[in-house]
Amino acid sequence: MAELATIARPYAEAMYQVAAQGDVKQTAEQIDALAALAADPQLRQFADSPKVGAAQVFELMTSAVQMPLSDPVKNLLRTVIDNGRLTALPEIATQFHALVNARSGVSDALVYSAYPLNGTLLTEVMGALEKRFGRKLNASVEVQPELIGGIKVVVGDEVLDTSVKARLEQMKVALSA
Repeated sequence: MAELATIARPYAEAMYQVAAQGDVKQTAEQIDALAALAADPQLRQFADSPKVGAAQVFELMTSAVQMPLSDPVKNLLRTVIDNGRLTALPEIATQFHALVNARSGVSDALVYSAYPLNGTLLTEVMGALEKRFGRKLNASVEVQPELIGGIKVVVGDEVLDTSVKARLEQMKVALSA
């Protein structure tokens, strides 16, 4: 949703500028925890209620988070709630991570595999993928048995699909043409 991304961008950039002066990793963890809460439909319904004030939503969210929040993160939360932008918090977290990754030369990679990848195999695969994409990757692996074999990797808007399923689809197209 382009509008949500447009709304979230200034918040993420401001938060990154503040976090760059301190512990970026800790700030990212705190924002992720708040974003997970903000994505909860029950919490959003509570926050959207006209009977509930901004202070009550702030107190609920800060008490529900399982970690202490830094002052800049608390200020971000207050500002988001006061401006009625709680639904943008997950997108703010996404854009914050993108800024952190861009500044550090790292990209997030989502690796879909037909079977679980163990430590050694994952290390080898990530080494090859980092060479292929030309940058350091933070990988998260998701098992999708329907791939039959091989892997599918998504890095930003780039997709590398070496799965058996993709090859079978290519053969199907070639044979039916």
